[in-house]
Amino acid sequence: MLRQYKLKDYRFSLIIWVAALSVLGIMIIGSAQESSQSRQLYGLIMGLILMVIVSLLDYTWLLSFTWIYYLVGLMLLVAVLFLGVNVGGATRWINIGIRFQPSDIVKIILVLFFADFFSKREDHLNTWKTILFSLILLGIPLFLIYKEPDLSTTIVTALTFCAIIFVAGLSYKIIGGILLVTVPVAVVLFSIILRPGQTLIAEYQLNRILSWLRPEEFPDLARQQQNSIIAIGSGQLYGKGLNNNMVSSVKNGNFIAEPQTDFIFAVAGEELGFLGCVLIVILELFIALECIHIGRRAKDLAGSLICCGMAALIVFQSFINICVATGLMPNTGIPLPFVSYGMTSLVSFCIGLGIVLNIGLQTRKY
Repeated sequence: MLRQYKLKDYRFSLIIWVAALSVLGIMIIGSAQESSQSRQLYGLIMGLILMVIVSLLDYTWLLSFTWIYYLVGLMLLVAVLFLGVNVGGATRWINIGIRFQPSDIVKIILVLFFADFFSKREDHLNTWKTILFSLILLGIPLFLIYKEPDLSTTIVTALTFCAIIFVAGLSYKIIGGILLVTVPVAVVLFSIILRPGQTLIAEYQLNRILSWLRPEEFPDLARQQQNSIIAIGSGQLYGKGLNNNMVSSVKNGNFIAEPQTDFIFAVAGEELGFLGCVLIVILELFIALECIHIGRRAKDLAGSLICCGMAALIVFQSFINICVATGLMPNTGIPLPFVSYGMTSLVSFCIGLGIVLNIGLQTRKY
C-alpha cells in the first residue's frame, strides 16, 4: 500500500501546472459568478491535498479493487436516475448534504478499470471475446450516463476508452475494419437525424444540431453560442480585464447562461483576450503531456494505460468544451478541466492525477 519513494522522482511540475490552471480558473469564475469562487477555492485545496495523499499510495495496490470501483460507480449512476437532483432539465447530481456529480467520478473509475482490464488481457486483447466483453462493460455505464441525460460526458468517456484500448495494443486491422463500418454508418445516421420526424435523438438535441448548422433560422436557440463567439472575439488580444464593469461586456449583460461552467472559455476570451485563451490551452496541454511522459516510463502496461487515459480525458474534454464555446461543435454542456466551476470535476481530476504521480514514482530505471 505504502512504499518508500525518492523525492527526486516526484513530478512537482504536474502539480504546478494543475495549481496554476486552477488558480486562473478561480479568478475567471470569480468574475463570471462571484458566489461560486470561494467554493471552487475550497475544492482546489481539497483536491491538491487528496492528490498528494493518493500519490503516495501504491497504484498497483489500488488496482486490486477495480471491480469494486466499477460496481460502486454503477450504483452511483443508478442512484442518480432515481434519487438525483434535477437542474435545468437534467438529473446529474446527488445531494447527501453535499451535492456531487457521479459521472465525473465514474470517468476516473473507468480509466482505472479498463487500464487494469486490458493489462491483464494483453495477450488476448485482439480476440473478439475480449473486445466484446469490454464493450459490454463500457456500454452499461455509458447508457446510464446518457439517460441522465448527459450526451457530452457519454462521448468523452467513449473517446477516452478508444484511446486506452488503442494504446493497449489493439490491432490496426481491427481498427481499420471498425472505421470502415462506423464512418459510413455515422454518415447515414446523421442524415437520418436531420430528417423531419426522426426518433433517434431527443428533440432538444436535434434543435441544438440544427441551430448550430443554421443559426440564422434558429436565432433563439443559437443565441447562447453566438453570444459566446461574440464575447471571445470582443476580447481581442489582451481582453477587457477581469471583473470589469464595461457596458459593452457580453458577460455583464447576462447574454451567456452558465458562464462559470460550460461557457467559462467565453468569459476567459472576453476578459483575458486571445493571450489568456492561449495560456489556458497551453496549461491543459502541459498537464496532458506530463501524463504521457510519465506513462512512457511506467513500469508496467497498467501504469501506461492510466496515464494515457487521464491525458486523453483531459484533452477530449477540453477540446469539446472549447469547440462548443467557439461554435465549432453543437452546444453541449461539459466543463473545462480545472477551469470551470465544479468541485466534483476538480477533485476527481486531482485524484486521477494523484495516481499518475504515483506511477511516476515507480518508473522503469534505465
